[in-house]
Amino acid sequence: MSGKMTKGVQILRGDPKKAIIKLSIPMMIGMLVQTIYNLADGIWVSGLGPDALAAVGLFFPIFTGIIALAAGLGVGASSAIARRIGARNKKGVDNVAVHAIILSLLLGVAIPVVMLPTIDSFFRLMGAKEDVVELATAYARVLLIGAFMAVFNNVGNGILRGEGDANRAMLAMVLGSGLNIVLDPIFIYTLNFGIVGAAYATLLSMTITSLFIAYWLFIKRDTYVEITLRDFSPSWEILKDILRVGLPASLSQLSMSIAMFFLNRVAIMAGGENGVAVFTSAWRVTMLGIVPILGMAAATTAVTGAAYGERNTEKLEAAYLYAIKIAFMIELGVVSFIMAFAPQVAYLFTYSEIAQVIKQELISALRTLPIFLLLTPFGMMTSAMFQGIGEGEKSLILTIFRTLVMQVGFAYTFVNLGLGLRGVWLGIVVGNMVAAVMGFTWGRVRIRALRRALR
Repeated sequence: MSGKMTKGVQILRGDPKKAIIKLSIPMMIGMLVQTIYNLADGIWVSGLGPDALAAVGLFFPIFTGIIALAAGLGVGASSAIARRIGARNKKGVDNVAVHAIILSLLLGVAIPVVMLPTIDSFFRLMGAKEDVVELATAYARVLLIGAFMAVFNNVGNGILRGEGDANRAMLAMVLGSGLNIVLDPIFIYTLNFGIVGAAYATLLSMTITSLFIAYWLFIKRDTYVEITLRDFSPSWEILKDILRVGLPASLSQLSMSIAMFFLNRVAIMAGGENGVAVFTSAWRVTMLGIVPILGMAAATTAVTGAAYGERNTEKLEAAYLYAIKIAFMIELGVVSFIMAFAPQVAYLFTYSEIAQVIKQELISALRTLPIFLLLTPFGMMTSAMFQGIGEGEKSLILTIFRTLVMQVGFAYTFVNLGLGLRGVWLGIVVGNMVAAVMGFTWGRVRIRALRRALR
């Protein structure tokens, strides 16, 4: 059955507008469950006390980096596969998938080999006290050993997205995150493993998800992609094609984390520790609004990739503009809801008496900061389209410009102009608007150039 025209491939090669909807909805659901897991994980670990939270916090940027590398590799594989599906190059599709799996194996083995021997020294360098270093090291060791699972899951997910199988890509994400939510309290409290229990829960969830993806790709073999070493033909061109999109996608995720670091510094400058508390709370709510855009972006990469492989710029442009339109309409609803119910949302973070001091600032933040979501689709869909056509470096430039240059730059400027915390929110909104307009303009110019080149 493997290699036959699957429903996902038919969707990719069909009406681009229908393809955007059919592929984005499952991805939105999967990413929403992942976001809920991240919140739940923090809640379960917080019950162990501040040292445990600090230990998880120490490893968080490292784990974020690992996931960024893995997710980037997945995006690279997704884009390369979608373009070859559009070009009706079945042999190329299979060869890309084998290259991606081998890359995931190499990266998954390299991470623990490089990091395990020195991880405790790294935590000491960060200035953590010895008790926290011990907790963080025990937690990190479990997840570093399981790094291959994290990489394989992201690459496998990218392969499924690339051939338009968004439903199974969603199922893998929901399965992993859902299992983790259930297993966390069992391993942490019922089995009394403490913070290491949280790591075991994550490792077991990743392993079970990996087994499902491996079953679909290697045993059931009902995917369009056929992964066999028999058909493997080593190719520098394919390797470069995957990495040209994959590495910039990884760096884009890392640049967003770096931007968050600087925005936290600006918030401290404007409002001290309370300023950071307000910013992180408002940002957490706002990030829920990013989920639909991320789902739409994943679909846009696959659909524009297939249209580009087909050399059909009309389909490419239709998918790109339709994704922006739908994402904008969704965000209009999200932003209206957050602003209308700002006092009620703020209560979730300020119900304790000690937190009342930040309540009014938080309400103010929730009525300003989410506005930046409105124009985010214009920039993020352009980045996704660049990934789809295999020009990952353009996507990276756009992301760095939007996050590190515009958002951080305007926030810092407005705070220095004496606008206080309000300057942080306004800076992020204005910076994002400028970047969105410039990014969208670049996207339209690039599509016009493609139309001339592919005539």
